[in-house]
Amino acid sequence: MKKTVICPGSFDPVTLGHLDIITRASRMFDKVKVAVLINSAKTPCFSIEERMELLREATRGLENVEIVSFEGLLANYCREQKVHAIVKGLRAVSDFEYEFQMAITNKKLNPELETIFLTADSDSMYLSSSMVREIGRMGGDIRNFVPACVHDRIVSRLKSL
Repeated sequence: MKKTVICPGSFDPVTLGHLDIITRASRMFDKVKVAVLINSAKTPCFSIEERMELLREATRGLENVEIVSFEGLLANYCREQKVHAIVKGLRAVSDFEYEFQMAITNKKLNPELETIFLTADSDSMYLSSSMVREIGRMGGDIRNFVPACVHDRIVSRLKSL
């Protein structure tokens, strides 16, 4: 039986930390759906289409990765897509507390759903999209934080904000 997992997130923008988790998941499972969350309550820096395109570019060499988007409850989306596991990256204890709550909630909403936690690589433990956005807006060098193939597009957008 083929194992498909989902890596959900806002990816606003994609970082090397995200790419690390996606790459590692792609080695462990037959198929990885990277699901970009559409959250109407937030105003992202990058549109849903831009985030998906940046992710497609960043994951171009990963044959078993598919970039999708979803709106609503992740547990329901997973049921609809017949996905039985979520892969989440953990940077720190504070991430675990929040993600643990989400895992239990998702399990209550969809008893077939499991959550798998991958610890962040030590090179990206401190990294977040919000930190990248802030550094980029202020003209800082984000070269060590985002995939090289999408760096220029991310810098261009952040400078214009």
